[in-house]
Amino acid sequence: MTSFATKLWESIFTPGPTPTLLVATNVTFAALQIVLACLLFATWSIHFVVLSALCGGLWVSINWFAAELMVHQIQEEEKARKAKEAAPAPATSEDSETEVEAATSTASLARQESIAEAVSHEVEPIQQVGELKHRVVEETPSMGTKSSVSTEDEWEKVSENENDKDK
Repeated sequence: MTSFATKLWESIFTPGPTPTLLVATNVTFAALQIVLACLLFATWSIHFVVLSALCGGLWVSINWFAAELMVHQIQEEEKARKAKEAAPAPATSEDSETEVEAATSTASLARQESIAEAVSHEVEPIQQVGELKHRVVEETPSMGTKSSVSTEDEWEKVSENENDKDK
C-alpha cells in the first residue's frame, strides 16, 4: 500500500495518464458508485439515480480521454522514431560536419523568418482615430498640484464633494 501511495504521488507530477493514476481514478469512481447505490436503497430518492448517471458518464469520459491520450502518445513516439530513422547520418569529416551545421542554421534561420512574417501579418497596429483630451487640473489649496490621473486624487475629490454637500 505504501508503494502504491508513493507511485500515486509521483504520478501526479508526471505528464499524461499513468497506470497508477488510472487505477486510483477507477477505484474512486467505483467507491462513489457503491456509496450512491447504498444511498439510493436507503432513501429511494431519484437524486441518487441522477448523481449515479452523472458519475458514470464522467467515469466513462475520463477513461475514454485517457485512452485517447495514450493513442496520441504512441503516434507521437512513432513519428519521432520515423523522423530519427529518416534523418541523414552525421558525416565523419570536419568539412562535411561544418556543411551540415551551416545547412541546419540556414534552415532554422528560414524557419525564424517565416515565424516573424506570420507574426507581423497577425498583429497590426491600431490607428488612432481621434485626439486624446486631457482633463483640466483644478488646483485647490487642499489638493496641491497632484495629478488628476491618480486614484487617490479622485477619492479626495469625491470626499471634498461629499463634505460640500453636507454643509
